[in-house]
Amino acid sequence: MKIKATLLLFSFFLVSNATVANTNEECVITLTLFTDAAKVENYTEAYPHLQNLRRDCPDFHLSMYQYGERLYKHRIENAEEDQKMAEYNEYKKLYRERLQYFPEKTKEGTMLADFAQVMFDNRIGTAMDMFDAFDAAYKKDKENFTSPKSLYTYFSLAVDLQAAGKKDVSEVFELYDELIAKIEEEENSLAARITPLIEKQDAGTKLSQSEEKLLSAGETNLRAYSQVKGSVNGKLGILADCENLIPLYNKDFEEKKTDVDWLQSAAGRLSAKECEDPLFFKLVQELHNLNPSSRSAYYLGQLAEADGKSKVALDYFLQSAELETNNNKKADTYYKLGENYRKTGSLSNARTFYRKAIEAKPSYGRAYLQIASMIANSSNNCGDNVFERRAINWLAADLARTAARVDPSVAGNANAAANSYMQRAPSRGLIFQEGMQGKTISFGKCWVGGSVRVPNL
Repeated sequence: MKIKATLLLFSFFLVSNATVANTNEECVITLTLFTDAAKVENYTEAYPHLQNLRRDCPDFHLSMYQYGERLYKHRIENAEEDQKMAEYNEYKKLYRERLQYFPEKTKEGTMLADFAQVMFDNRIGTAMDMFDAFDAAYKKDKENFTSPKSLYTYFSLAVDLQAAGKKDVSEVFELYDELIAKIEEEENSLAARITPLIEKQDAGTKLSQSEEKLLSAGETNLRAYSQVKGSVNGKLGILADCENLIPLYNKDFEEKKTDVDWLQSAAGRLSAKECEDPLFFKLVQELHNLNPSSRSAYYLGQLAEADGKSKVALDYFLQSAELETNNNKKADTYYKLGENYRKTGSLSNARTFYRKAIEAKPSYGRAYLQIASMIANSSNNCGDNVFERRAINWLAADLARTAARVDPSVAGNANAAANSYMQRAPSRGLIFQEGMQGKTISFGKCWVGGSVRVPNL
């Protein structure tokens, strides 16, 4: 009896394994037929294979969903107007199946943003419907809402709705602040990851294949975020000009002057636009009285600076930087300090604060460029001979090239500066004539410090 039972169990496993093997084989064949057709965009032929995969092999392979999303986007784009919603709903159903069967490879924020973008691209629903879809996606999973295109579309819809009288301008300003902070957060994260690779590359060390891939992707994404930030600022346009902001905030001042959040927002926007108006002074004074903070200290520094009280301004800016917890704002304050010291000729102090700005915000290209410019302009004072004085331009060129790579918004000026510095550096002929190839030149006798290795010929 025991032998019989064992044989029965063994037979069951054989049949089960054969069934699984057959099922897997059928899934492989169907997936191959589907992807081969989808790769050449023959979606008519691919469609029935996708439906079979969804029914019989929903957890077989991620590629069925990746190509399936392309298929449905094509169907939505080419559907008659009265069929677009049905295709869109099926597309959402497919994406949710992906989330169900491949949760570790599907980010909800990306998925929801994609739903909203498809709505917008195909004009499904009203502008408010589209905005609400982006809004829900962002609030549900901000961390993974990273598409530059979707970030811009989200903001663009808000501005359009405000122009149509369906959103208050304060909502647009709040969203602007939120999305600019998000974009800069992504920029800083990317810049922090690729800066060590840039420095490694500049030092002449060959990057591994994975490092080169990471660097290339990082620079591409930085360019995309730089473009979308410019587009967002362009879309905001005249809404945030002093001519519109001052009457807007003047109108609400008496009612809102005890509202710290409103005061911070209003003062911040007037500060960013450099609106020179008595209203700014009133806002700052009220804010500092109610809630002394890094921001109120910064604004008081601006006012002192405008009054020509440079020492008082520096003290306020230092206080602001020490109190600030937002890295982007901290970086701006350090940059401001660097600028003040540079203008007074205190180059070493200026570099210290530019470097602090870069530490707080790794994508701060302007800070790299200012250090590069100061170094290049100091060439006549650094070095014991003509060759050494010209060699300092290699340092400046390296910094300018780094600025271009971590901050595409300054790439044009940065690359032009790097080329200019390289033209001032010793030529190959001069390096050979002086016998300096491969040697190290130190700049310890001037504020620049550090050293540079002369290229080998």
